[in-house]
Amino acid sequence: MSDSDDDIPRLSAATLAALREFYAEQQCDPSEEAAPVDKFSVGAVQEDWRMSQFWYSDETAERLAEELAHEAGKGGRIACLSTPSVYQKLKQQAVDASVVLLEYDSRFSVYGDEFIFYDYTNPLCLPAHINGQSFDIVIADPPYLSQECLSKVALTVKFLSKGKVFLCTGAIMEDDAAKLLGVKVCSFLPKHNRNLANEFRCFVNYPSRLDS
Repeated sequence: MSDSDDDIPRLSAATLAALREFYAEQQCDPSEEAAPVDKFSVGAVQEDWRMSQFWYSDETAERLAEELAHEAGKGGRIACLSTPSVYQKLKQQAVDASVVLLEYDSRFSVYGDEFIFYDYTNPLCLPAHINGQSFDIVIADPPYLSQECLSKVALTVKFLSKGKVFLCTGAIMEDDAAKLLGVKVCSFLPKHNRNLANEFRCFVNYPSRLDS
């Protein structure tokens, strides 16, 4: 996948310096044993900002997971498209719904059959067992802030969703999001573990509890 660097969500200068320091410390102490980590905890798989990965804060992931579970309903189906931290929180909450994660990063294949390799540049290249309009709600967070990326992700979302769409992306994408997916911004402000220079917002095409 290739996009202009301008399309990648940007880390603030302070966060970028802290992240570089963290990577340096990890390389200096390779023999140090890490404490056991719940495989479904947010951050169990470390984000790689070089792949435009920025995990939501634990509070944001929890709120989004609760929203998705409520909208999917008991026994519903949820598709998490490029939103691994939300998938992880849904699994931690043991929601009464089936969940799949569509993600480019193969490290998430540790989640077995619930992991589906996804490359937004081939938006409809999905396994045969994934049927169209088979998910009660789809959440998506396109990896790049560009119309080209969002337009392709939108094809996947429309294929998967029975109707309800939840999009999390940069505020600058509001007009494109409305045109491509018919979504409107809601009042809830998503937060990330790293401070990003870009303003992020949530967009929905249904009455959301996150607006209350």
